[in-house]
Amino acid sequence: MTVINVFTVAPSQQARLVDLLTQATESNIRHIPGFIGAALHRSLDGGKVTMYAQWATPEDYDRMRARPDASPILAEALSIARFDPGFYEVTGVFRPDASRPAED
Repeated sequence: MTVINVFTVAPSQQARLVDLLTQATESNIRHIPGFIGAALHRSLDGGKVTMYAQWATPEDYDRMRARPDASPILAEALSIARFDPGFYEVTGVFRPDASRPAED
């Protein structure tokens, strides 16, 4: 299961939000059973931060959300941003054509 969280944040708070999400992921979330991986993105205009995370099952994600050790960091993140989560299933992954010669 893939969770894509789009956070809307004041540009002046974007770096703080990135720091909080990084801290939560490094210290707690990545150690939770069922966590597969995540990628954190910041918008160039400063108004959004997006996290793409993969979990083995929806239940693993729900267990993470219920853990008290991740809550303080996530609560602080939600005090400076609002977020819109989406739950997805991967239907395709695309890579460059390896047989095509590289352009100079």
